[in-house]
Amino acid sequence: MNFESVIGLEIHSQLCTESKIFCGCSTAFGAAPNSHVCPVCLGLPGALPVLNEKVVEYAVRAGLALGCSIQGKSIFARKNYFYPDLPKGYQISQYEDPIATNGLVEYVVDGVVRKVRITRVHMEEDAGKSLHSGFPDSTQKTYVDFNRSGVPLIEIVTEPDLREPTEAASFFQCLRNVLLAIGVNDGNMEEGSLRCDANISVRPEGDTELGVKVEIKNLNSFRFLEKALHYEIDRQIEIVTHGTKVDQETRLWDTSTGRTVKMRSKEEAHDYRYFPDPDLPPVFVDPDWCKEIRDNLPELPEQRKRRFMVDYDLTEQDAGLVSAVQKTADYYEKITDISKNSKAAANWIAGPATHKARILGLGVWQVTSAEGIAQLILLVDAGRISSVVAKEVFDAMVETGRSPENIVEERGLLQIDDTDALRLIVSQVLTDNPNAVSKYKNGKTGTLGFLVGQVMRSCKGKANPQVINELLKELLSE
Repeated sequence: MNFESVIGLEIHSQLCTESKIFCGCSTAFGAAPNSHVCPVCLGLPGALPVLNEKVVEYAVRAGLALGCSIQGKSIFARKNYFYPDLPKGYQISQYEDPIATNGLVEYVVDGVVRKVRITRVHMEEDAGKSLHSGFPDSTQKTYVDFNRSGVPLIEIVTEPDLREPTEAASFFQCLRNVLLAIGVNDGNMEEGSLRCDANISVRPEGDTELGVKVEIKNLNSFRFLEKALHYEIDRQIEIVTHGTKVDQETRLWDTSTGRTVKMRSKEEAHDYRYFPDPDLPPVFVDPDWCKEIRDNLPELPEQRKRRFMVDYDLTEQDAGLVSAVQKTADYYEKITDISKNSKAAANWIAGPATHKARILGLGVWQVTSAEGIAQLILLVDAGRISSVVAKEVFDAMVETGRSPENIVEERGLLQIDDTDALRLIVSQVLTDNPNAVSKYKNGKTGTLGFLVGQVMRSCKGKANPQVINELLKELLSE
């Protein structure tokens, strides 16, 4: 019997506000434990929450970008459960009346348009952080850092529209790009700014009834999400094929063993005893304000990707790479506007610029100026330098910040076009490589590439490849 998996995601996105959702404490990451706290985020008696308006704006912005309907009235609720890092004994969240509902995200993967429905987007506060290691008595005690308590989040809940782990990971990446583009999340998954819970069940192919759902908590990378889902699908299929029932539970992904492990039995909504928070009035969103936010949304990554494929004749892969981040997309368009060579611009960003950015820990757009790469492309297209020399010039541009023209002139890197001079070099290469010449004349024309490389090496990469090819074919035919 063949099975299919059914996957839905719950994405927790920290909002890029300077202060917390219900108080003025800082949201800055990395501060000393319990240094960004006050009576409100510590849940002390008598401390009343006051809603941060920026949180509502960002939640509305996210809802609109995900195709949701913004609710004119939304209500904060208390989600009751006990955990050491939840000082009030409840989390302020939204349940029956969230800020946004009924969205749709469309994105292209391998030429196929995928659609994922968004059930809801709601605002909530984050909990603190339990620290289980790093102290002399960590084996006996758990410490709690409340700096994260009260940090504003939105939770984005999808319908179970995903079927494969790779599809879920690509959607999560698509969603991250959207949140980055609209400026509500910094995308820093290592710091916990974006986390994902995955709900997964399996069923026989052709069935429409959902299987027993298992939740995998706190996945903070696309790779971990994909690996955890692969493992969990295999685990559930094995259970079902042996005639046993899958337990509805919450599990964690153990990166060290590559397995999911049971955390607790899965709670239902009634277990949390939701009820409206009596300290917080309903949130009313003015339609004119909502329209203003909608009108000021930037071009979203998927829209840019499709436009780049049409306007610049890029492949889906290249268009996705240069359009995913707004600053990279702007960088790409600036290079293209100056150089008039859209494919070369994409190649430089996808190759050398991305490689350097990873080494230096920078954004692609920070490696060197768009004008510099555009001028480099123009030098190659004009035949003034070879593509081999261009890579040397690029490295020098990154190191010195100087223009490609200056580097080429100073180092004497202009391409050699003198046919007579190159003829002498080509003749010497043929003399030095009789075996390659013999193979070529015996029909192994692939050796021509080897001979071109030998000539380029003799010329230190400065020879015109087209002239070299012509001279080699001419001399080899004699």
